[in-house]
Amino acid sequence: MAEVGRTAVRDPGALLPGGFWAAVAVWLERPQVVNKRLCGARLDARLESHLDDRGALDPRPRAAAGEGAAELESLWGHLSHSLGDGALRGFLAGSEARTPPDAPRHLDVLLRTVIPKARSQGPRSGPRREVVVQDVLGGTATFLPLEEDADRNIRIQTSNVYQIWLGRSQQEWFMSVLIVCPEHWHADGVVRPTPAWLGEVLLARLARWAVGNRPSGFKSTLSLVPITRYSQVYEELKEKYRPMVKVWPEVTDPAKFVFEDVAIATYLLVLWEQERARLGVTERQSFVDLGCGNGLLAHILCSQGHPGRGIDVRRRGIWAMFEGETSLEEGAITPDDRSLFPDADWLIGNHSDEITPWIPVIAARSSYQCRFFVLPCCFFGFAGKYPRRQSQKTQYREYLDFVTEVGQVCGFRVEEDCLRIPSTKRVCLIGVSRTYPAAQEAAVDAQRTQYIHSQGGPQGPLRDHKPGPQHASTEPVAPEDPAPLSRDTRTTEAQLAAPEGLAMGAELEPVSRDTRATEAQPAAPEDPATGAETKRAARGLWLPAFQPRERAERVRNCGTLPRDFVNQVVLQVAGLLLGGKHVCPEGASQDQSGKPWNPGGSLSLADVASELDRLTLQRLKRECGGLQTLLRNCHQVFAVRDGRVHLRDWREELSPRATRPGPRRGPDTNTFKTRPCWFFTHHPDGCALPAAHCPFAHGPGELRPAPTQTSRRAGQPLQPVPPKSPNGWPEKS
Repeated sequence: MAEVGRTAVRDPGALLPGGFWAAVAVWLERPQVVNKRLCGARLDARLESHLDDRGALDPRPRAAAGEGAAELESLWGHLSHSLGDGALRGFLAGSEARTPPDAPRHLDVLLRTVIPKARSQGPRSGPRREVVVQDVLGGTATFLPLEEDADRNIRIQTSNVYQIWLGRSQQEWFMSVLIVCPEHWHADGVVRPTPAWLGEVLLARLARWAVGNRPSGFKSTLSLVPITRYSQVYEELKEKYRPMVKVWPEVTDPAKFVFEDVAIATYLLVLWEQERARLGVTERQSFVDLGCGNGLLAHILCSQGHPGRGIDVRRRGIWAMFEGETSLEEGAITPDDRSLFPDADWLIGNHSDEITPWIPVIAARSSYQCRFFVLPCCFFGFAGKYPRRQSQKTQYREYLDFVTEVGQVCGFRVEEDCLRIPSTKRVCLIGVSRTYPAAQEAAVDAQRTQYIHSQGGPQGPLRDHKPGPQHASTEPVAPEDPAPLSRDTRTTEAQLAAPEGLAMGAELEPVSRDTRATEAQPAAPEDPATGAETKRAARGLWLPAFQPRERAERVRNCGTLPRDFVNQVVLQVAGLLLGGKHVCPEGASQDQSGKPWNPGGSLSLADVASELDRLTLQRLKRECGGLQTLLRNCHQVFAVRDGRVHLRDWREELSPRATRPGPRRGPDTNTFKTRPCWFFTHHPDGCALPAAHCPFAHGPGELRPAPTQTSRRAGQPLQPVPPKSPNGWPEKS
């Protein structure tokens, strides 16, 4: 026996020994979080046994549970006899110094299958099974890997037995990893790691989890699908669609969106496989992807044989790649009698924004057989931004509970699961079946209507849903109707204000999306008391207060704000940071004259916002990120870190250049200064850098045109050009 690793564990919160077993549970159930070559693990069975006062194993379990319970009982009986009085039994029982020998000890025995990723599987690295023995009193978790001999008899692979032990020495907790036969250890680098990895990487992670691992409040990843099948299908689809990353025509990150949609498609395909097997049918499920965005998810599902289509408010350039293979429609989805899909088995809402809480309603009213899958992201209620009601929960957890409640009120049995995708919002909700017989549809729909009215706000009369032949598929709406969906545009009303800068707005009045859409246009000549509501009622909206998304994507990153407005805010914020000193608005060039350069102070975004006038704040609130986004855009002037803003000191920004080897320390004469220096123009002390070292132009004479590839190759001289703006627009060189 050898100890391959030991680490002291500081426990200021008195979480041990309970935290130790919580950490072991993570390694048992989710080993992939530390061993990236694994897809996961499956707990096949569990039983209870004990060690008697002489350290002998009881071959007769007290209770067994799980699909492999009978197999585990047989295995445990055989292993209990085969261990005998050898070294392995002593290793499992522990020494007298470690465990009290005078009382029987309860054992929790599990049968576990460790599953490597499909690409890691080879002739020697397929799924492996092992028996795990947890001795709560002794503080040990012993892992007994299993193997088959030539006669296909199962036995313990003694060379790879290891044990995780929690001990206490001189009032200090410690954790260690022990192995039985270090000289015969066999590692495959996947399912069977090296002793060094166990004693260093795994032990360090377990020690951190034991004293800092908090319950997440979410189910474990991929809890509703078989991990082995998921891994197989995922690797197949990943290899099939990997080339799409290189030809991705959208402006979004191709690696994230391609592999995320591959993972979501894999989950649905495996989930639907299980459903067909449970129902005893072979026909593949049909679907409609509401707010399909780039359309890749719908395309993958169609390519795998599932009939379906995607609908989104805006056509994307990538749709041309799927023409002829996948039906993608440009149109709006609004909660009314026209947006029903009686022929669809499943409705999908992947980051469907304001239509997310409506998807269970639409599915319930489309047909009794229709189910739904939603992956909530942005927080929307039935009529706009979702208002928080419980401060004890995170906003994400509260919103998931809200959508779950909607599904339950609509009569669904709602399941929750975590997807394995590169996103922080990866909890999906699945309406798998109904909780009421079809004959009660009318009564349940009345409950839905009442619930929507209670959640949707007082604006406008509620319109009842009328079941009948009008349950048809969606039709494109008139061009003037705004549209609700876009998965690629992730910004919402909840992100309009800066986290701190605009949170103080007790005096700020919210600006509705309808107001923003018509602010720059004259109002239509209709009765304001009845115009919009009459249109919505005529369309049969289930809730007239529903706020659909605009058809044209509005850029709200402060990039389209008038330049004069931005310059005014920049000068005002700079003056605040300089302690009220005058900042030159027009830019007679400043001269340091040898005096120290004033870097100004640092203010929180909330303090800055409190100094701006109400109209300025209202205008910024309409932009995503508000004041914070505007200041970040002006990165030549400001640096925003941890909710605080200060003037950027270019002496610090360019300090690494001064340490580079070579005779020159500043930009050479061919440096392309295509933007004027804001500090040279506006700061009371001028620029902190001399012109030779500043990457921005000190005066019109230093401005140069941006070079083209032709001029670079040909070595053509660059001529200075006059500045486009005399006030030095703060942009990056």
